[in-house]
Amino acid sequence: MTDLSPKDVEKAEFAFSIYDADGTNVIDAFDLGNVLRALNTNPTNATIEKHGGTKKRGEKTMTLEEFLPIFSEVKKDKDQGVYEDFIECLKLYDKQENGTMLGAELTHTLLALGEKLTEEEVEIVVRDCLDPEDEDGFVPYGPFLKRLCEKAAAE
Repeated sequence: MTDLSPKDVEKAEFAFSIYDADGTNVIDAFDLGNVLRALNTNPTNATIEKHGGTKKRGEKTMTLEEFLPIFSEVKKDKDQGVYEDFIECLKLYDKQENGTMLGAELTHTLLALGEKLTEEEVEIVVRDCLDPEDEDGFVPYGPFLKRLCEKAAAE
């Protein structure tokens, strides 16, 4: 079935049970990404959709037996960004090579690159994670990414 260790299966069952709202051993496919992230994976939205995740509640359900092979595959996926990868990307915008970039460029990056965020999502991220701009409009991107990754891991 899967190549998960017994400990991984136990963790997966526990995380799955948290999103099993009515105790019937099924979750809404809308929650697939949440369950996978609760298991310390970092799937992209495209990966979640590829494995049957939905964008709306109530469209589809998923059993634990259907979930375990998905977890196994996502766990092996090496196409997941980590803090260091994001730092390297933002260094491209660090014109002074001092760990800062223009706040406007950071906002634009969040809106335009990769898995684009909405303006409302960017406002929340900026409010919760970004230090104030200096007098020239620059922000330190290292602490921003650290806070963002910590908040993402907590959720």
